[in-house]
Amino acid sequence: MRIIYRISDVGYNKVKPDYINNENCLANATKVFDNAIWSVIADNVSSDTNDMIQKYVTRDCILYAEKGNGAATFNLALDEALTYDDEEIIYFIENDYVHKPGSQKILEEGFKLGAPFVALYDHPDKYIIPEDGGNPYCQGGAEDTRVYLTDSCHWKITNSTTMTFAAKVKTLKIVESTLRAYTTGTYPQDFKMFLDLRKQGHLLVTPLPGYSTHGETAWLTPLTDWEKHIK
Repeated sequence: MRIIYRISDVGYNKVKPDYINNENCLANATKVFDNAIWSVIADNVSSDTNDMIQKYVTRDCILYAEKGNGAATFNLALDEALTYDDEEIIYFIENDYVHKPGSQKILEEGFKLGAPFVALYDHPDKYIIPEDGGNPYCQGGAEDTRVYLTDSCHWKITNSTTMTFAAKVKTLKIVESTLRAYTTGTYPQDFKMFLDLRKQGHLLVTPLPGYSTHGETAWLTPLTDWEKHIK
């Protein structure tokens, strides 16, 4: 498995818990995915952030960029991913995620279900009706899905996720044009992108409960004390 991690000092304005910051999230990810091969795309980072990154990965793992937005750095990550062997699992991670121990094993189990895309984040909006600000495809407090069981957890098919997701290189080659079509502006259109991929027959699965969370206060993966995984 290869990790392509994107980090920047130029971020979007999001309300986040105090424990969500560049160093805590990178430290957590490198600890949890310590058996993976790492690459870091460092976009518009300060010298202090650069020094921090090199506490966790070696200099030869870092690609420096001055893109200034998430769509452009995702395309850099995709460029790199497409150079690897077809069966290699690529996990793209943004710099505001926290992962549980064992996430690498869970991620690998997800591919045994035959789904081409695997994410570890269980979005809380998938359990909120649209009228209350939830997912537009969530009716009656749930999305239409199927639930599966692997050795370690349950999984569900879900309609979308963020730009933190995993796929094999052979899948990325098949859907490259779709991925690039939704990452041409300043912000990746991840929701629309995964809906389009679903229409093409490319399923996305995520574990229940989730094994990672996005670091926005309003959208933390439910049923987990995420702060304890930072310490």
